[in-house]
Amino acid sequence: MKRSVAMLMLVLISLILLSGCNTIRGAGEDIEQGGEAIQRSAS
Repeated sequence: MKRSVAMLMLVLISLILLSGCNTIRGAGEDIEQGGEAIQRSAS
């Protein structure tokens, strides 16, 4: 019983960490696109 609870917790923590990485990557891409738009409008 304890082993299955520990395994469930491990899976949940892994999913949270992976979704966090994807969110940060998406925010970085949005910021990059915003910077490129500013560069295009300035030139």
